[in-house]
Amino acid sequence: MKILVIDDHPLIQEALRHVLAALDPSLEFIQAQDASEAHAALSREPDTDLILLDLALPGCDGFELLSELRREWPGMPVLVLSATHDRETVEHALDLGAMGFIPKTANTRVLLEALQLVLAGGVYVPNESTHAGVSVRSRSSVTRPEQLGLTVRQADVLKLLVQGKPNKLICRDLKLSEGTVKVHVSRTQVVIELARRGVRFESSAARLR
Repeated sequence: MKILVIDDHPLIQEALRHVLAALDPSLEFIQAQDASEAHAALSREPDTDLILLDLALPGCDGFELLSELRREWPGMPVLVLSATHDRETVEHALDLGAMGFIPKTANTRVLLEALQLVLAGGVYVPNESTHAGVSVRSRSSVTRPEQLGLTVRQADVLKLLVQGKPNKLICRDLKLSEGTVKVHVSRTQVVIELARRGVRFESSAARLR
């Protein structure tokens, strides 16, 4: 397994190296301190399994980098790890295609559970109702679109949403205008609600790698 950690703090990088070793002793830990190093690392290691991204990076907008990563490597899940985790920041990261958002205040157990969830195709969402500020939910139940009162097209859009695809890629894949996609569904609220309910869609297609 390969995980790329994009963070400019050496102490954070070293701490994550030790934590991630508990996830998989054979884990290949890849480091990048800014956007340039991140792109270079992914060009060298296109089979990376997961990206851990700090939004506060020198010389770049973390949200812009997130958007670039989702556009250039759409099958590679990105998990945001940030000291800033207000609702607006979390929702914006999810809206850009992040498969989850981990506050840096999260403990080691929560971090590992969240990583396992995202690697299994789940979505991690901070829970505002707990003092710890986090909650991990597995999309354990399989739901057919009609059970949620969805049209076939809405279901197609939602399946791509829960894969972490941003709206522009959904428009391209389904040959829809961005306005039509927005009419079908509000991305952020759907992703958050599905993660909290533990819902996943029945699908014959394997999760994108």
